[in-house]
Amino acid sequence: MHSEKRRSFLKKLGLLGLGVGSGWMNGLMASDFIKEDFEPESLSEDGNRSSRTILNILQTTDVHCQVFPHDELFWENNQAVFRQCGGYAQLATFFKEERKRYKNTFIIDTGDMFQGSELSVKTTGKALVPILNALGYDLYLPGNWEVVYYKAAMQDLMGSLNAPKVCANMYHDLGNGKRGELIFQPYYIWHVAGVKIGFLGYTDPLVPKRQSPNYSKGIIYTDPEENLEHYVKVLREQEKCAYVIIVAHLGLSQQIHLSNQPACEGVDIILGGDTHERVRKPIVGKYSKVVEPGAFGSFVGRLQLVIENGRVVDEIYKLEEVSPKKLKADPIVQKIVEESEKPFIDDLRTVIGYSTIPLYRYFVIENTIDTLIIDALRWKMPNIDIVLSNGFRFCPPRVQRDTTGNIPITSAYLYDMLPVDSTVRMGYVTGKQIQQWIERELHNVFAEKAKERFGGWVVKFDGMKVKFKAYAPFGSRVQELTVGGQPIDPDKTYSIAACERDGDPADVLCRFTGVKDARNMDFSLHRMIKEYLKANSPVTPTPKGNAVAIDAPSNLLTQVYGVDYQFI
Repeated sequence: MHSEKRRSFLKKLGLLGLGVGSGWMNGLMASDFIKEDFEPESLSEDGNRSSRTILNILQTTDVHCQVFPHDELFWENNQAVFRQCGGYAQLATFFKEERKRYKNTFIIDTGDMFQGSELSVKTTGKALVPILNALGYDLYLPGNWEVVYYKAAMQDLMGSLNAPKVCANMYHDLGNGKRGELIFQPYYIWHVAGVKIGFLGYTDPLVPKRQSPNYSKGIIYTDPEENLEHYVKVLREQEKCAYVIIVAHLGLSQQIHLSNQPACEGVDIILGGDTHERVRKPIVGKYSKVVEPGAFGSFVGRLQLVIENGRVVDEIYKLEEVSPKKLKADPIVQKIVEESEKPFIDDLRTVIGYSTIPLYRYFVIENTIDTLIIDALRWKMPNIDIVLSNGFRFCPPRVQRDTTGNIPITSAYLYDMLPVDSTVRMGYVTGKQIQQWIERELHNVFAEKAKERFGGWVVKFDGMKVKFKAYAPFGSRVQELTVGGQPIDPDKTYSIAACERDGDPADVLCRFTGVKDARNMDFSLHRMIKEYLKANSPVTPTPKGNAVAIDAPSNLLTQVYGVDYQFI
């Protein structure tokens, strides 16, 4: 029955016989052939359609503990514009209005809810628990950063949330690589309107590589493909689900890859997360559709299903902007947030410096926030040949100016930029190692095969300049590479500095392996940036063009290509 339903779906899209097996279905989505919205009144007043019921499924992801409204970047008319978005109290109002409007509303969060702010660090995530519980989520998926306070804390935090949790690829590590039971239940079934809606969870299996290795110690991760087909069969054939949803925290590229794998047959849509992408119309793969609803609580993804006689007969997806101008703060959640911050408020609001230009981190290649970090490293370590900063993705923009006419950088915003206060580390590598490393790093971002894209932006650096072709084959992207203004010498030894990752081997630094004489400095990233701002504020962290793509714009906003998608 499901196979026939899938053929009918493809026929509506006009895709049968078009050779879709070899690639993605560019630009097509369910809303190309259905109504633009579902209003409960119009459906109930139509006597011939009175049996129809709307299911309203809402998704947030990657909020990263951004509890208040904040500046947000939009790309409009080929330029960056900013406006206020988000806030948990505003989200609470949105959710309450949705539950009043749609009786059958189901709200999920798909990860990275306990990492990303100073409030979270001060309370090891505990301050977020009463806030999340007050919002009344119905289901959770752990993200890649839920392990930031280590396994036991993750279990405590996730277990303190009222709603069920799902994840089918996180197992207890019993030692010596022996896999125990799943940490969370693999799926959840929503019984509603005479049908079953199945939610199957998968988080990023690359957590031990992307995060500091010790964070996830005691956990074994597996690829979704290992058991996806099994659980889809359980949900479809055993549980008789009318609609199957993967809730994922894999990153948009990985989610697109998954949607094209045979194991994904039987999955209707992937509600994804991790890469902070704003998918405004579903990307349609061979076996499933894929969406992702941005980050920081700025947006809510809305999937609406229409049920008739025990079947899903219509569906639509929208990305809803959470606007503080339109949504009043819910007083209950607002009070919880304010009470949570009260013990730390003086520190949170302490201004540690100023910027003369907007701070943001949305562009793939270079950003003002990362330039600030690199400038501080260079200032603190002027004799190091190359200073590096990881290609972090989190942190909302900051553009609001105070009475000084500049943009204040508070202690709280420093934690937004760098939630983990890592120790700075230095060591020595050869020019050949640098050449191999930068080729690998660029491939992680721009690989043609979606499966090979490693989450994150281009690594940031100073002291080195690289011109590259983003879309060239692996090993041939770098066209020009200089250090200190001179062509790199493969046999020469260069000094490098970056942040230490908890659990990395002694000879690893910023994903460099085989680093010689690596040693920790007596200062951390936070201390270094505070000292830099104290001595140099206000700063103007203008990107320097240290990394230049020959075949891509400097304002590239996504690493995803090959599908009809644009970040706006």
